[in-house]
Amino acid sequence: MANRRPERARNAHWKTAADVLELVRREPGITRAAAARRMNLSSGSATEISTRLRNLRLLAEIAAPVQGHGRPSTVLQPDPHGPLVLAVELRHEDWRCAVATLDGGLQDLQSGRHHSREPKQVLISLRKAIDRAHRRYPGRLRAVSLAVAGTVRHDQLAQASTLGWGAVDLSRLTAGTDLAFLLGNDATLAGVAETRAGAAAGARTALHLTVEVGIGGTLILDGHPLTGGSGAGGEYGHVPFGDRGLQCPCGASGCWDLEVDGRALARHLGEPSPADPRGYTHQILRRAQGDPRASHAVVSVVTALAAGIAGLTNAHDPDVITLGGLAVPLRAAAPGEFNAAYTHGLMTFRQSQPPPILDAVFRDDGALQGAAAVGLDHVTSAAALADWAERWISGPPGASTGGDRAASGALGRHRTSRWS
Repeated sequence: MANRRPERARNAHWKTAADVLELVRREPGITRAAAARRMNLSSGSATEISTRLRNLRLLAEIAAPVQGHGRPSTVLQPDPHGPLVLAVELRHEDWRCAVATLDGGLQDLQSGRHHSREPKQVLISLRKAIDRAHRRYPGRLRAVSLAVAGTVRHDQLAQASTLGWGAVDLSRLTAGTDLAFLLGNDATLAGVAETRAGAAAGARTALHLTVEVGIGGTLILDGHPLTGGSGAGGEYGHVPFGDRGLQCPCGASGCWDLEVDGRALARHLGEPSPADPRGYTHQILRRAQGDPRASHAVVSVVTALAAGIAGLTNAHDPDVITLGGLAVPLRAAAPGEFNAAYTHGLMTFRQSQPPPILDAVFRDDGALQGAAAVGLDHVTSAAALADWAERWISGPPGASTGGDRAASGALGRHRTSRWS
């Protein structure tokens, strides 16, 4: 216990600095004077902290516009040369990744389709992308934050039914490196993005829903997603809003998942279940503009989507609801039917003033933006800032640390996870 005291003291030294960085990230353009007032800091403390962060390439300051009399202040901005996060999204048919800077911006977007859904092959492709980013930003890349289209329980992937995976150890993606690994459900992270800087910003209680292959989402209270006792909450696609005679790949029957995506459209049209339900949905939406059968199928799916949203509204009482992914073009394809099914599914007292349903700001990029936000929370924590400062003792991050050489072949050496 005693040997943990120096670490706690070290982290405490960086706690206020971490709070300043969080404030700067959440409120772009804030001045040093305003930040000091917000955090009850003296001008001397604010100057000391900003200088410390500036010297470590964590914060930049530019002159603020002059307003009236008094000492001019400066605008605080995240330094563009600070620590980085690799945000990764693993979806049904492909993967994407981008490097996130401290201001939340994404750059160096890469993507690739799954040539095989066999877990080992998918992870090899992702590991190559991680290694490329690690080599390009030696020392600066500090974490990999992965959004996965699957159930995350106890910070591990428990099941990805649309990929046909059971439990797969995704943490081996960073085996042999000095990178932190963070894992979250894609829909949950998309909801985080919307409450941070999207359509639900400022809402106390927000419900976010995303349709891709099936539907997922999260309920967010005061900026924090409610994920349950083990972290597996928010699996809205697996509530029994659907046909109890249909078996879901997750193992349950009657899942809402099977009523709201490309698989449902194909079933209504009497066509084979598509290998790529997401792409198939876009195809049917185009067909529906001149094909009555396709239009009827779309209306059936839109009605099922809206009715389920009404049920969740009755259960959760959100201030606002945001829609991402394919939910946006689906609603737009049949807005009248959507509104009617939503209203009719609400309890009477809600119908006069139902919670507004807004299109997500980040749309298809919500999960990637959310993964970046959570990753940046990590690399700007007090403990991570203390580690970053210690790295500067031997020189600014940027020189090769040899971490990539140590990581070479680590994925192949790591034990093989079981999957179903």
